[in-house]
Amino acid sequence: MNRLTPEGKDPQIWEIAQQRASFKKHLMVYVIMTAFFWLFWYMTGGYRYNTAFPWPLWPMMGWGVGIVMHYLSAFVFPKGNTPEEEYEKLIKEHQNG
Repeated sequence: MNRLTPEGKDPQIWEIAQQRASFKKHLMVYVIMTAFFWLFWYMTGGYRYNTAFPWPLWPMMGWGVGIVMHYLSAFVFPKGNTPEEEYEKLIKEHQNG
């Protein structure tokens, strides 16, 4: 992402912080829209059709895959983990351990 890094901030840490903030916004939109879908389904009488699989589950599952992938990219495998950074982490772990 080509976002400008504020002066005095580490560019790689700033990028990770932006990814995490972006994930939190994405999750909030997912929760709000999921609630809207279920409310819409209920208000239009969807619960009376006795279907085994209510339609709001489809967007929840599809969008949920995107949420999981966004979480993984922001928290588990964040960008910016260069070999140099991993080397520095290993050196620090070795010195502390």
